[in-house]
Amino acid sequence: MNQRKFLITGATGKTGVHTIRHLLQDGHAVRAFVHGEDERSAALRAQGAEIVVGDLLEHDDILRAMDGVTGAYLCYPVRPGFIQGTAYFADAARRAGVEVIVDMSQISAREDSKSHAARDHWIAERVLDWSGVPTVHIRPTFFSEWLIFPWVRDQIVQEGRIGLPYGDGRHAPIAGEDQARLIAAVLAQPSGHIGKTYPLFGPVELDQHQIADEISAVLGRKIVYRPSTIEQYRQHLEKYDLPEFAIQHFLAIAIDYQNGIFSGADGVIGGITGRAPQTVSDFVKAHRQAFA
Repeated sequence: MNQRKFLITGATGKTGVHTIRHLLQDGHAVRAFVHGEDERSAALRAQGAEIVVGDLLEHDDILRAMDGVTGAYLCYPVRPGFIQGTAYFADAARRAGVEVIVDMSQISAREDSKSHAARDHWIAERVLDWSGVPTVHIRPTFFSEWLIFPWVRDQIVQEGRIGLPYGDGRHAPIAGEDQARLIAAVLAQPSGHIGKTYPLFGPVELDQHQIADEISAVLGRKIVYRPSTIEQYRQHLEKYDLPEFAIQHFLAIAIDYQNGIFSGADGVIGGITGRAPQTVSDFVKAHRQAFA
């Protein structure tokens, strides 16, 4: 396999760290884009990644980071500015002549979304499409990691319940590590994927009662689903000092979840990578300490 160089943004995040590991293991060069030097970037450097410090909202930073790369992974947090950052990214990618961008979108991205973040993702997809840069969009459902985010995990650990206002909706949680296998595979061999939008799911679709049962079976103690109201959820999220942009997104997609927007099961990752994504039970076993 010819060695190529890939730019990975969100390099210390849930998908970035695993994407970098897979690409390095396959003999490729990786440029990891980070906000600052810390123990996480040091760990990536120790694996063999080149570290570039910058900001996705600084055009010059992106131009510098994109120079000389074959392909790139675009991952932006739930905060304002994604459309601007995407425009900078697309411009830099055009100048560099990259073969592919893999764009981390979300399954709720659509033009009439009530979530500002989800609508930004939909517009950002269009910006990349209009740019002419070869692009693959991925649209995951809720990450399995959602279960260990503090505002979910604390209720599981302290109260023995999942309190999300998700009604009778269903989804198949998808782990960042499994998404990373797909991202790395598409970056390394983009032929056949360009122009496609892939929804990403775990292997089994569950409702919140069933997810609680899966967690219970692994932890050996009873976890139940007792949903909060949307207003109670807002009050709960506000305790974690989350920015209003993120809270607005989480509330809007809770309604989407109730309406089935996040439903589905894997038909992509297993086929492309040759390995099915992990189940909720697998994920909880691997992160058991987080629920201690």
